[in-house]
Amino acid sequence: MNAQEIRRHYLSFFKQRGHKEIARALLVPQNDPTTLFTGSGMQPLIPYLLGQTNPNGTRLTDSQTCLRAQDIEEVGDNRHTTFFEMLGNWSLGDYFKKEQLNWFFEFLVSDIGLDPKRIYVTCFSGYDKYKIPKDVESAQIWQDIFKKAGLDHAMLDLKTEKQGSLIGTKDARIFFYQHKNWWCRSGSIDTMPIDEPGGPDSEVFYLFDSIPHDLSYGPKCHPNCDCGRFIELGNSVFMEYLKTKSGFTKLPRKNVDYGGGLERIAAAAIDSPDVFKISLMWPIIEALEKLSHKSYAQETNSMRIITDHLRGALFLALDGVVPSNKEQGYVMRRLIRRAIRFSFKLGIENNFLDQISDVVIKLYEQDYPELKTQQVKLKDILNKEEKIFRQTLRKGIRELSKMKDQKITGSDLFRLQDTFGFPLELSLEEAFSQNIELDPKWRKQFDQLLIEQRTRSQTATKGAFKGGLGGDSLIHRKYHTATHLMYQALREVLGDHVIQHGSNITGERLRFDFSHPDKLTPDQINQVEAIVNEQIRADLNVSWEEYPTDIAMNEMHVLGAFGDRYGDRVKVYRMQAKDKDQPFSLEICGGPHVEHTGQLMDGNKKFKIIKEESSSAGIRRIKAVLS
Repeated sequence: MNAQEIRRHYLSFFKQRGHKEIARALLVPQNDPTTLFTGSGMQPLIPYLLGQTNPNGTRLTDSQTCLRAQDIEEVGDNRHTTFFEMLGNWSLGDYFKKEQLNWFFEFLVSDIGLDPKRIYVTCFSGYDKYKIPKDVESAQIWQDIFKKAGLDHAMLDLKTEKQGSLIGTKDARIFFYQHKNWWCRSGSIDTMPIDEPGGPDSEVFYLFDSIPHDLSYGPKCHPNCDCGRFIELGNSVFMEYLKTKSGFTKLPRKNVDYGGGLERIAAAAIDSPDVFKISLMWPIIEALEKLSHKSYAQETNSMRIITDHLRGALFLALDGVVPSNKEQGYVMRRLIRRAIRFSFKLGIENNFLDQISDVVIKLYEQDYPELKTQQVKLKDILNKEEKIFRQTLRKGIRELSKMKDQKITGSDLFRLQDTFGFPLELSLEEAFSQNIELDPKWRKQFDQLLIEQRTRSQTATKGAFKGGLGGDSLIHRKYHTATHLMYQALREVLGDHVIQHGSNITGERLRFDFSHPDKLTPDQINQVEAIVNEQIRADLNVSWEEYPTDIAMNEMHVLGAFGDRYGDRVKVYRMQAKDKDQPFSLEICGGPHVEHTGQLMDGNKKFKIIKEESSSAGIRRIKAVLS
């Protein structure tokens, strides 16, 4: 059964069990301001998991296209992709653990034909800190399932991956882990924002025992080992908890949120640990082999990256994204340009995207016919970006040629990549071909500049709002507003050289990186705290207006964050007392904030800096709370 057939069988399987098939959501979330992309099947359904009534009923199923930009550097191994499809089924207060786990096992073994002897599962080991019990119920259900299948069903409590790498499987089939078997969008039970749903989960792994264990991941292998022998096929989340200020409370009803990777299930169905050999990707690899006259075995990494990135770029174009220098468009541009970079390595230099996009569209057009109907438009978007990038590459080569009579430094290489979009790999290759000498310390300098850039970079992992805002609850709004106040206070105390270099906001604290050469003195910290608290007590009005970017930056001298990319217009937030002619804070930001700074007090709470430290060379970091 190929990947396309598995998708259809899955939807049919759950429709036969009373589920309503729902359409996929767009890759760009429509009602979720906290993230750039739809990164999981449950994301569009959060209102219903929290208790709202879904018009399609209490049993739902779909195949959701997803994109996780944070995985971009992982692409190249046998199982990671930025773009993937998540097969999903949900119970909104209807069935629960017993039905879900039995159905998923039945689907994998009876419908897909997987070998049950190679199926292993994990469950939540509990967390005393939050008074959340061990999920013994799921483990017992799995024991019954395996017993009926005539399989061993021993259990082993591992809790952590490190413990697993030391102990191994010990011939068990059911394993308990702690953090690995709790699911929420933030990824960790400890970093969940207030008002976020989550719950214990049960993951299903498939063992490719023909692959030898890689000892670099520890002396022994276990289901959550990253060596590639165990590949996760699906995750049944039992969504029954809500994070609150005081800990966790139960949701109004018990929900099931299942998500399974179509690509990984399809790989297991053909008994291949390499997801790129499935029917949705291998034809792309074959086309690359034909165009490059090189084999997949020779250029595995390059062909995997191109295959993954172009699928993602096409679906982003389908969902209304165009390449740009901000937000979703920036990620799309990065995917396309990385694909083109690796096509150069393969020796493919002409009409690359035009030819490969036809192959991708053909693979998906039966189940996503809109790709075919919009084929001309989608190819035009990709082809224009390829043309622009090839011009960029030519500029980079010209700039590099100007350095023939000098040693190229890490700073030169970083400028070529950051300013001209000329990738490091191509700079090094071109320098070699032109016999241009490299400074011996170029790598250290380049890596340091890259680290600083990543610190300030706002991508999908930090959310759509400027400032790394991880949520939209009242406490997030308070901390986001406090960050603006602190930014201006730092400039008043330390000087106008202070520029934001990134921030991160959770429901528990704010973190702020800024340019300053020295450690802050206790007196300076006290001054900053005093200014912020003074503005909180002054109950400044918080408002915003949109302005043309050049006017905001050059005439109004509005503050921004170093490295941020802005479009033609920006949203400018103003924090100003009613009796003052000038605002205390005037800053470019995407929101959201409270309506007036007095809301930060919340009784007797005050702004307090709890840590001040170095982030990188010339960059300091502050962590602060409202307590």
